[in-house]
Amino acid sequence: MPTWNEINQEIDALNAPDACDRVRLKYLQALEARVERTVIAYYSGFLQKRAPNGLLHPETAITDLDMNGLMAVVHNVPRDRGLDLVLHTPGGGIEAARAIVEYLYKMFGKDIRVIVPHMAMSAGTMIACASYEILLGKHSCLGPTDPQVKGHPAMGVLAEVDRAIKEMKVEPLKQIVWQQVFAKYPPAFILDCERSVEGTRKMVAAWLEANMFEAEDDPAEKAKAVTQQLMDYEGTTEHSHHFLIDKCAEIGLEVYAIEQDQDLQESILSVHHSFIATFARTNSIKVIENAIGANWTVAA
Repeated sequence: MPTWNEINQEIDALNAPDACDRVRLKYLQALEARVERTVIAYYSGFLQKRAPNGLLHPETAITDLDMNGLMAVVHNVPRDRGLDLVLHTPGGGIEAARAIVEYLYKMFGKDIRVIVPHMAMSAGTMIACASYEILLGKHSCLGPTDPQVKGHPAMGVLAEVDRAIKEMKVEPLKQIVWQQVFAKYPPAFILDCERSVEGTRKMVAAWLEANMFEAEDDPAEKAKAVTQQLMDYEGTTEHSHHFLIDKCAEIGLEVYAIEQDQDLQESILSVHHSFIATFARTNSIKVIENAIGANWTVAA
């Protein structure tokens, strides 16, 4: 497996404006040949690219704009041998994630695996839950599927409401304090949080039941139990809490450790390093790409 430095040396050796593109394509083609399935990579540069205020650049997230990229790279690829989606994302819009999953189901059916070389958080984890299997390394992670509403953690807001009700019942004067807390929220905000949480719960459970747990004795119950753990607000430290591979297996997700197949691991990590090198060396902040040379790039 080429190391990070060797990937960079390979790009430098080409000494061409499209060197990053050529190196990424080389390793995507090698991975596709290795798995004998259609490979599409969805890569966000969220770890390298930040907005001027230091926060994540908004275009590094999953958005409805991504559908244009997916349509571009699904065009002309084989659709009868399954899809391996290589996914690296901080998450993003819930409805954008729903649109992506439903589109991929229409194009490839349920024969979809998700490969997470490093991170697929939040809505990225939701997309992973729509596959029949998730491939992870020892260093890879998924994250909680607790939705964010207007920049606030929806489940945290609802937990705060429950706490306020309990405290005011015991000590009515605390109503003064809690009024100040809830005054910062716009009208219908709490209802929006409830709707977002319930919608996410139903979405993830439905995908798990229909695909990953389809062969289980009680797929609905298994899906419900796993979704509950993915949305365990009190059991996680923050929205970016990392579920490493052992935790993912403990939760009940169907995971495969890429270290079990050294050649596969090397192919996956070579793809990963080539994308990360692209973000480090160019102004690209998101790349969606297939193994036949089509790519869709968002630049900062």
